Amino acid sequence: IETEQVAGGGSPEKKFDWNEPRKPPVPLRTDHPVMGIRSEKNFINTNAANVILGVTKKPKPIYVDKRTGDKHDLETSGLFPKYINKKDYGVTPEYICKRNEEVKKAQEEYDKYIQENLRKAAMKRLSDEEREAVLQGLKKNWEEVHKEFQSLSVFIDSIPKKIRKQKLEEKMKQLEHDIGVIEKHRIIYIANNAR
Repeated sequence: IETEQVAGGGSPEKKFDWNEPRKPPVPLRTDHPVMGIRSEKNFINTNAANVILGVTKKPKPIYVDKRTGDKHDLETSGLFPKYINKKDYGVTPEYICKRNEEVKKAQEEYDKYIQENLRKAAMKRLSDEEREAVLQGLKKNWEEVHKEFQSLSVFIDSIPKKIRKQKLEEKMKQLEHDIGVIEKHRIIYIANNAR
């Protein structure tokens, strides 16, 4: 097929080609179509077999929003749980894993720094068993002082009795403070020379 440019820069026009195949001629009025061709195929049985053996179509999920029956697509509505079916659903994102690792490394570095400083300052960490033993000892001492305080006479008429009562009260207050401090703090450091 040859083309030539039209003057003035327009679109190319098609030249007529005599070698192109022609369309079939229009049938004559006297020509009649072929009649009486029959097929041996049993369409009813074939269709029935196709329906019985075929895979059933799943209906498209829809929701109805009014009592008049307005139907809408369920997948685009936001009511369909499609995110829980994703392969990465419930997996911790990478940036959170990296952040957790960074926090863990920072905590380890801080712990190392604290341990080095404690070694330099000659401090020792009190173990859980020692802490519990000290706590039980303080509670036992408080009970003894409290028992002694309860055995004081009701009437305090002399100066030595007043002084003894004040000393017992101060001792009980100090023991209560120490018990509170030890119960409040799980990790306790003590100086090696203080033991």
